[in-house]
Amino acid sequence: MDVLLVANAAAALVSAGSSVAGVLRPGLALPTGEPVNAGTELYARAYAVRAVPLGLATALLLLAGASHAAAWPMLVVAGLAQVGDSAIGARYRNRGMAFGAGAFAVLHLASAVWIAR
Repeated sequence: MDVLLVANAAAALVSAGSSVAGVLRPGLALPTGEPVNAGTELYARAYAVRAVPLGLATALLLLAGASHAAAWPMLVVAGLAQVGDSAIGARYRNRGMAFGAGAFAVLHLASAVWIAR
């Protein structure tokens, strides 16, 4: 169980870190050749405002040894956020975002089901 919680915490931190990278380089999520504009920068910042607190809260909750009653709902929320991120990545043909967030979604949601049992 500890390995599962650490893997989920690491995934949450990677997601938060990716959003910070997007603020520093807003064109990361764009297809090659797509220009960065004010809208891109706004989206990157808006995404980070959600992803950083969610990622940190998820990681801290899991690493602090939260009860199963607290861990599984947090993993559901984190997993659903990753489903959305994966859909956005797929929509914009960003394979890293689509598959990375998709893998994290599966990890979080499968872990939530496992923990809830």
